[in-house]
Amino acid sequence: MEFTEHQLSQLQKDKSLQLNKIDYVEFYVGNAQQAAHFFCKSFGFRTIAYAGLETGVRDRSSFVLEQSHIRFVFTSPLTSDSSIAEHVKLHGDGVHDIALLVDDARSCFKIAVERGAKPVIEPTIIQGEKGYIVKATIAGYSGDLTHSFIERNNYFGFMPEYHPIENMSLLTPTSLSNIDHIVINVELGKMDLWANFYRTVLDFQQNQQFTSDDISTKYSSLMSKVLQSRTGFIKFPINEPAQGYRKSQIQEYLDFHGGPGVQHIALRTNDIIKTVQQLRSNGIEFLNTPNTYYEDLEQRIGKIDEDINVLRDLQILLDTDEQGYLLQIFTKPLVTRPTFFIEIIQRKGAQGFGNGNFKALFESIEREQAIRGNL
Repeated sequence: MEFTEHQLSQLQKDKSLQLNKIDYVEFYVGNAQQAAHFFCKSFGFRTIAYAGLETGVRDRSSFVLEQSHIRFVFTSPLTSDSSIAEHVKLHGDGVHDIALLVDDARSCFKIAVERGAKPVIEPTIIQGEKGYIVKATIAGYSGDLTHSFIERNNYFGFMPEYHPIENMSLLTPTSLSNIDHIVINVELGKMDLWANFYRTVLDFQQNQQFTSDDISTKYSSLMSKVLQSRTGFIKFPINEPAQGYRKSQIQEYLDFHGGPGVQHIALRTNDIIKTVQQLRSNGIEFLNTPNTYYEDLEQRIGKIDEDINVLRDLQILLDTDEQGYLLQIFTKPLVTRPTFFIEIIQRKGAQGFGNGNFKALFESIEREQAIRGNL
């Protein structure tokens, strides 16, 4: 459904959506138990709840993981003919649903559908002994990505059909605190359509825009728009490939994922050095950064609190804007296909997304693409 700017402005004035934050991110995977174990042991999450045959759920098995304000759900099908199984067959392991915490799920669902969103799950009350939640789901612009509205004003815990787990294992903390942003890759020519969907349906605002001149190497490039909720707590950079001499990382993702979807999730920390040291100790592999990146880094970035030599050893990237600087690093793909990965980010005032690191990041990814034979 297309709206003029005046119609959109009137709709948003009359009926605004109150999206508080990301409630959880749900992954569809081949083996939820193994995926949960990996993220607990490698990233320091703890399993807090489970749903499956033992809890009365007949079509899926789900494990809920939590760390500070981050919540992941890993779900696997129990039958080969389910929609979950079809999703995993097409896309491999990856994100299916980005659930949004709201005060009124019914109202958010109604407004989103009125603005053109495709309904997936009508507002549903899920009742339990400790109260109830209300859940409703809409489809994203295209592909299999969905957004659920979660209203949990009348429930303590995750969801009624999930049984809590008392996790007794002692895990070394990795100091990850919350989801900073979630990056979505889309097909060539579709970035504006996705951006307009989030603006029209979910009241998002465009924060930044990057062209192929901003994000490129001699081989490939991409274009990106950053959309964020009115609260500023939900940020979705949307990438599309641009024409280049060789296949871009975005096109590689689209080919192996089988269409658009979540490329990576950026997790924030207040101590990236401690976090990355622990993650490396846990076996997490990161993209390599050449030593030349750190030459004259202090002159480019300015005064920083961290030791440049430590950052070089850990291969952490830095960038700056008018408000400060940030530090970031990217894992190698965490699933079998070269698709989904995690970014670790620490913000020291900067509100950008590492614009100055795009070239170094692209070159690192292209080196991995070349090894895979996909460049």
